[in-house]
Amino acid sequence: MSRNRLRTLRLKASPERLQEMRAEVTDALDGAGLGDEDRRLLVLAVSEACMNVIQHGYKGDPGGEIVLEILHKSRFLEFRLTDFAETVDPATIKPRPLDELRPGGLGVHFIRCVMDDYRYTVPAGGKGNLLIMRKRVKRVRETAENAM
Repeated sequence: MSRNRLRTLRLKASPERLQEMRAEVTDALDGAGLGDEDRRLLVLAVSEACMNVIQHGYKGDPGGEIVLEILHKSRFLEFRLTDFAETVDPATIKPRPLDELRPGGLGVHFIRCVMDDYRYTVPAGGKGNLLIMRKRVKRVRETAENAM
C-alpha cells in the first residue's frame, strides 16, 4: 500500500487555531481526488475532532498541543490526531442522543457519519490519545480518467 504524507501540523489546543488548521487541511486535500463537498465535510470532521480534544481532552487549557498528520494511503485518506492530555477510555466516548435539542455535542456523531472508519488508541509514547480516522477516496488518476 502506497503511503504519502500530505501534511503534518502542530498546533496549540485553542479554538483560535482552528481556522488556520481548516485552511491547512483544505490545502493538503487539494489533488486528493475529492469533490468540493467531500473535502468540506472532511475538513469539518477533522475540525470537530480537534474541538473535542480542546474541550474534553485539555478542558480548555490552551497550553496543550495537538499533532495532526494527513496521509494518503492508496485508496484512503488517513487523519491521525494526537494529543498529550490524560488518556481516555474509548468506550466512554459516545455521541449524545440526536433527539436532545441543544447546541453542541455532535462532533462524534459527525465523525461517524463522514469517515468510513475511526478508532482511538494510545500513541507510541504511551501518553495521551491518538484518533485515527480514514476515508475511502478514488485515486487522483482514476478521478481524472472518469472525468473524460
